[in-house]
Amino acid sequence: MFPKDFLVGGTHCGIAKKKDKKDMALFYSKRPAVAAAMFTANLVKAAPVLVSAGHLDKSAHIRAVVANSGCANACTGSRGKQDAEEMCRIVAEQAGVKAAEVLVASTGVIGRNLPMARLPKGIRALWNTVAAGRNDSRAAAEAIMTTDTFAKTAARTINADGSEITVWGCVKGSGMIHPDLKPHATMLGFILTDAVIGRKELDAALRHAVGASFNCVTVDGDTSTNDSVIVLANGAAGNAPLKKGKTPYAVFSSALDAVCLDLARMIATDGEGATHLIEIEVRQASNDRDAKKIAAVVATSPLVKTAIFGKDANWGRIIAAVGRAGVTINPSLIDIYLGDIMVARHGMGTDFSESKALKVLEQKDIKISIDLNMGKGQAKYYTCDYSIDYIKINANYRT
Repeated sequence: MFPKDFLVGGTHCGIAKKKDKKDMALFYSKRPAVAAAMFTANLVKAAPVLVSAGHLDKSAHIRAVVANSGCANACTGSRGKQDAEEMCRIVAEQAGVKAAEVLVASTGVIGRNLPMARLPKGIRALWNTVAAGRNDSRAAAEAIMTTDTFAKTAARTINADGSEITVWGCVKGSGMIHPDLKPHATMLGFILTDAVIGRKELDAALRHAVGASFNCVTVDGDTSTNDSVIVLANGAAGNAPLKKGKTPYAVFSSALDAVCLDLARMIATDGEGATHLIEIEVRQASNDRDAKKIAAVVATSPLVKTAIFGKDANWGRIIAAVGRAGVTINPSLIDIYLGDIMVARHGMGTDFSESKALKVLEQKDIKISIDLNMGKGQAKYYTCDYSIDYIKINANYRT
């Protein structure tokens, strides 16, 4: 299940210390593609973010994205921007396109320069592999990994008035995850589709998808300098152009939503040292914005996350997080559930079974539901627990 007229691959290019670690990915469209992207809202933006945003402003179409792991190319000054531009130039030279038609992304340690002397040979070798038609989506997904423990991909195929459209995506992310993606993460996401769609419509669909997926996932509350989600649509499916307000567009948008949500949940599942995926649902808030704000605070609470790791049904930590979210609530109306067990009712504890609660907390996937009983607003957030391994991984990240 892969969109037509796209070729992707990954290889070792000389950034990673281990030679068996792929560290460079290429995503290439045989035909000009419409592009949309969202980048980190962190005011400290990595060179690839700045370069890619600039290329999107210049170019009506995009032909390729080149991405590396092992070095974030962030906080590297003018040299960092030159290196990011050079990566685009090398790909463009091989593909016979303009450098501004190539986007770039990086992930890894902040403050280090790319080993540019090694990259041209590796990028050209990767291009030769991809150009020969050896499509390897798994290699591309592996090449953008850092502390990830598995490659993350997702896809959907839909029918739009008789035309088959495929949406495929891959993402990396395990630590420094709390994306705050704005139009023009570390989290990198690359989505490819063969749909015929205009840039304005594609941008709207991406914003909607990100709002309920990547912008609703957190591992540690830290927003990266490099967070990026890029989607390319090359029109190879041959469908009638997708237009907002029409059924085919709605079907496509739902497929993009599903792919992004699948990938976001994988990020939370693979959080550094994580032993549980935690879904937090806030219901019956005054509005959706309040619900999302509360869900985010609960999801980033170290006390909630460590309680889940310790299999402790400590609902007091949850209600305390709700109360400090900066949202107007009535504490005496709040109900809290762990799985299907009500642990708090009207802001006070219930006589729940600790042994049954333990069985819920022993599951790999855990759901926390918070009913504010104030309105119709609702939101979901996805996170993971904090384990001892999280401390170990991050204490030794550079070494």
